[in-house]
Amino acid sequence: MPLGLGNKKKGKAKDTSRLVDSEAAAPPPAAAAAPAGAGSASRLQFHAQLAHGSPTGRVEGFGSARELYTKVAEAFGIAPAEIMFCTLNTHKVDMDKLLGAQIGLEDFIFAHVKGKRKEVEVLKSDDMLGLTVTDNGAGCAFIKRIKEGSLMDQIKMICVGDHIESINGKDVSDCRHYEVAKMLKDLEKGQVFKLQLIEPRKAFEEIEPRSTGRALTEAKISRGRETLRLRTKGPATVEEMPSEVEEKAIKKVDELLETYMGIRDTELAATMVEAGRDKKNPDEFAVALDETLGDFAFPDEFVFDVWGAIGDAKQGRLE
Repeated sequence: MPLGLGNKKKGKAKDTSRLVDSEAAAPPPAAAAAPAGAGSASRLQFHAQLAHGSPTGRVEGFGSARELYTKVAEAFGIAPAEIMFCTLNTHKVDMDKLLGAQIGLEDFIFAHVKGKRKEVEVLKSDDMLGLTVTDNGAGCAFIKRIKEGSLMDQIKMICVGDHIESINGKDVSDCRHYEVAKMLKDLEKGQVFKLQLIEPRKAFEEIEPRSTGRALTEAKISRGRETLRLRTKGPATVEEMPSEVEEKAIKKVDELLETYMGIRDTELAATMVEAGRDKKNPDEFAVALDETLGDFAFPDEFVFDVWGAIGDAKQGRLE
C-alpha cells in the first residue's frame, strides 16, 4: 500500500547429512558441490562442524536458515533448537562472519550451540541500553553488538553472541529480533530488569570472556563468485554474488535497521534491497515491502530512508 495510507499488518514474520571425519579440529575442506550445470541448489553439499569441536559433517537439501539448522542437527545428533547461530569459515564468535542470507559455495559452516545459562539484573539508568540484537532466522534472538561505553558495556557478564532467553521472566526464546529489541526499548527507565541469557558453548580454545563486537566491516561472505541464497519464503537459489552497488546498499540498510529498530539482519536488508531493485518511486517500494515483509510494519520514515539508501547506492553516493 502507498506510504501513509491504511494500516500495515502486524505480527510475527513467519537424511542426507552424515559425519565424514573423525578429527575434531580438521582443517576446512572445500565444499562438495553438484556437478557444473546441474543447476539445483538442493543438490549442493556443504561441510560443517560444531564450533566447540566435532567431527566434520556434510549437509545438503536446505533452502532456509531453519532448514539448515535441521540438517546440521541431524548430522550431529542434536536438537535443532540447540543451534544458536552459524558462522562461516571460523569457529569463533565473530559477528563479521555470521551466516546471513548467502553462503559461498566454498564456505565451511560452523554451528554454535547453546552453552551455559546465566542471569543478570540491570538497572536501566539510560534510555539506550547499547545492545544490537539479531536472530538466526529460526526464533533465537542474540546479541550482535554492544556499544562501547554504553550501559550494557559496563556489565561484563553480558557478551556478544549471548541468546536472550527471557526478559523479566517472560520467555522470548521464540521471538524475532525486532520483538525482543522493542521489549528492551520499552522497559521503564529507572527500573531494574532481569535477563536470562545463554552463551555459546566454547571448547576449541580459551576465548576472551567479553567481546563488544567490532563495528561491522564489509566482510565478504563468499570466496567464490557464486553463492547459495537462502530465503525465508521459497526455495534457495544459486546466484552470483551481490554487485558492489548491492553490497553497499545492503550494508547501509542494515545500518538503518540498527538505527530504527535496534537489530542487525543482512538477510532482511538483502530482501529489502531486492524488493526495491526495479521500483520507480517510494510508493511502489512501500507496496513491495508490504507484500513481502508486511509483518514488520515498518514506519514510513524508515521506508523513505531505505528507499533513499538504495537510490544513493545506485548513484554511487555511498562509500
